[in-house]
Amino acid sequence: MLIRKPVAEVFQAFADPAVTTKFWFTRSSGRLEPGATVTWDWEMYGVSTVVTVKDVEENSRILAEWDPESPTQLEWRFLPGEGDTTLVRITETGFTGTADQAVGKAIDSMGGFTMVLCACKALLEQGVLLNAVGDAHPAGFGD
Repeated sequence: MLIRKPVAEVFQAFADPAVTTKFWFTRSSGRLEPGATVTWDWEMYGVSTVVTVKDVEENSRILAEWDPESPTQLEWRFLPGEGDTTLVRITETGFTGTADQAVGKAIDSMGGFTMVLCACKALLEQGVLLNAVGDAHPAGFGD
């Protein structure tokens, strides 16, 4: 996803929970820094996950593992473009289960990260809080 902001600003949006909580999860126990283990909460859904940061290359890359019960690896890449633009790529690997289960998890992940990137883009470029993650599964509408 192309975000029309400088790479340092976009990187911080994902590393600093003071920003990330405006477009993704509602609470975090800390920044994404090398060796950190943090907890992310989605209070509207009553769920949380533990994230272990494996590596950080400032303004370039974050590598982490999440969901200790069924761990997968997350990699964020931040690629500076012309002017003040940044291309963000998020990759999740290590899905387990049957082939159908792994594909289902990958598709769900892709949809979730697409919402996260769109919400981040709206916040950073326009100052708009989309609440896309919170509104993805509103109460009272069933599955």
